[in-house]
Amino acid sequence: MDIDAPLTHGTQQEHNNHGNNHHHQHNTNNSSHGYHSESSMNFDYLQGLRADASSASTSSVAGGGGGGSGGGTNAYGLVDDSRALDRLFVTILDQLDARVEKFRKDALNLQEKKDYLLMSMDLIKSNEMLQTMSEAEREEIMLYIQRVSSRLGTVELNVRTVRDVSQEDSLSQINALIDTMIKMGDPVMARQRCQLYLNACCSSTMDPSNHLGTVHEADIGPIDKKFESALLGCTLDDQKNIKKRLQALMGYLNKQTVTN
Repeated sequence: MDIDAPLTHGTQQEHNNHGNNHHHQHNTNNSSHGYHSESSMNFDYLQGLRADASSASTSSVAGGGGGGSGGGTNAYGLVDDSRALDRLFVTILDQLDARVEKFRKDALNLQEKKDYLLMSMDLIKSNEMLQTMSEAEREEIMLYIQRVSSRLGTVELNVRTVRDVSQEDSLSQINALIDTMIKMGDPVMARQRCQLYLNACCSSTMDPSNHLGTVHEADIGPIDKKFESALLGCTLDDQKNIKKRLQALMGYLNKQTVTN
């Protein structure tokens, strides 16, 4: 008994060590699984492709074992398998299409944020309070703006909107008009100009069937005819983005006007 006791103790210790090692290995596997989960989940919907293709080929081989009338049955089985695979591919492509659309919207949101950051820096550069600073202080601020602007320039986003030559020209005109307004330096005048541009955006409305309609000028206030003409030459997506950009600008200019 005295001899068996250490042996039992040793066996128990080995069992414990084995349990600990197994537990450690299990944790390691879990952490490894967690590490790969985010990347592997992007292709989870493709796993069924191999499984279903394998089952289809297996059923075809099984059906091909018979002769005579069995050959006819196999032909029908191949047609059914082909239809099943077709549905599988369509389902997977539908999922991909939805993910591509979400990805495009996310990229558009990022592009919009970048535009707002650029616009904010333009507003700072044209702020009249800079003129009250000493030349050295103003130069330091401008260098800081340049550094931030250069850093922002390292982020390149390009979500292509299909435009013809005329629509490209119209968008360039809109951007030039808005840039000129931003650099006016007078927040009161800039706010008035921004309101004219916003009224022009509101003068064209979309009904549920996506047909353009017009709102009478008396209902929305005066508009800038040059801006409206250029706006109507833009794509619908560009028109929506221009309106959102002007609304953000108006919010900023309203605060500036109240402060002054």
